Amino acid sequence: MNQSDLLFLTIIAIMSTSLIVLVVQLVRSRRRGPDGGEGDGRAGWWEGPWDDDDRKR
Repeated sequence: MNQSDLLFLTIIAIMSTSLIVLVVQLVRSRRRGPDGGEGDGRAGWWEGPWDDDDRKR
């Protein structure tokens, strides 16, 4: 196995991983529903403010 074979395998691995991530994101966004929410009216974990976590349940 020479250097060009390793480069080819690395490129194939990166491209297949990127394709898998893209497909997973598309499936998750379609499963979420037409309103685009998580179901309880709260935003995603990456959106602030984080004080909403202290609300009473």
